Amino acid sequence: MERESLGFDPSTPSVARLYDYFLGGKDNFAADRAAAEKILEVAPELPAAARANRAFLGRAVRHLAGSGITQFLDLGTGLPGPGNVHEVAQEVDPGARVVYVDHDPVVLVHARALLEGQGGTTVVEGDLRGPEAILRDPAVLGAIDFSRPVGVLLVAVMHHITDSERPGEIIAALRAAMAPGSFLVMSHGTSEARPAAVERCTEVYRSAGLPLTVRDRARIGELFEGFELVDPGLVWLPQWRPDLPDVVDFAAGPQSSLALCGVGIKG
Repeated sequence: MERESLGFDPSTPSVARLYDYFLGGKDNFAADRAAAEKILEVAPELPAAARANRAFLGRAVRHLAGSGITQFLDLGTGLPGPGNVHEVAQEVDPGARVVYVDHDPVVLVHARALLEGQGGTTVVEGDLRGPEAILRDPAVLGAIDFSRPVGVLLVAVMHHITDSERPGEIIAALRAAMAPGSFLVMSHGTSEARPAAVERCTEVYRSAGLPLTVRDRARIGELFEGFELVDPGLVWLPQWRPDLPDVVDFAAGPQSSLALCGVGIKG
């Protein structure tokens, strides 16, 4: 896998920094804020959707940790923020280990400064489009024992993988490395909610050089091939085992979260 240079151009928007902006963070640049505001013109619900996605991640990690998972591989982790994976997992099991993987240079700088080495955490440079390289990375193998169940997290990342990059094969490679009893956690933007607005959002992302491929429920469900979805299945973000605060933003309907999510277990 060819790794990207750790140099970066602050005049070019970044997926991770856009997400940070939607969450109310400050780790973003003028180009990110300009692109984000264009997106918010057509999809003003995105900040609530971003919060819902982060909340789903926390609930899913808590479920996995409560089910005995002690090692997590977080792919496309994004910028650190409240409720990082290791913080949530270690509330349940203080011995839980987490490997954070990303290829964004700003994410890597922040993650290494704020996350690496904190109670069993490892930060690895890697591109999800090359899963085999991630799976054989010495730092990953030093932290995760793939002969035991692992939680693989693909949260708000697969819709940045185009069809030509073969998302099904990426997940198949990950699945092949996962022991029985492992879990796959995934959220994915969908075209089933406000299709006209989603199409315009996609255009804004692509005009900024950022791939965005939203998929329908059937296609997202296919990405869970080889995993059995746990209850409640493939649902809107605020519908996956919500706590009361998780539904406050969605009185008009869960579809305004703009993404479907699910947790699957490998038998």
